[in-house]
Amino acid sequence: MKNFILLLALFFTVNATEARPENKPNKELTEAQQIRKAEMEARLAEIKAMDFKSMSKSEIKEIKEEMKMMKEEARATGGGIYLSVGAIIIIILLLILLL
Repeated sequence: MKNFILLLALFFTVNATEARPENKPNKELTEAQQIRKAEMEARLAEIKAMDFKSMSKSEIKEIKEEMKMMKEEARATGGGIYLSVGAIIIIILLLILLL
């Protein structure tokens, strides 16, 4: 049983380290992805140049939602496996209870 738990812990550790950017090889982007990346960078530059004090709350909310969508799109093209803090805590608790 302990060997199984150790293998399980090793598996999750390996997956968690693979998600780090420094361990991933540079992934070549297709031409369409490069164009989309340039568009997103231009849009982010526009957003940074905006004066949020003169905007209404609904406009600010729309911009935040747009930025969240761009962030999700960027993560989707990057790939990788990400573990949330809650998942890590559950894994640690299971290991403590079973060992």
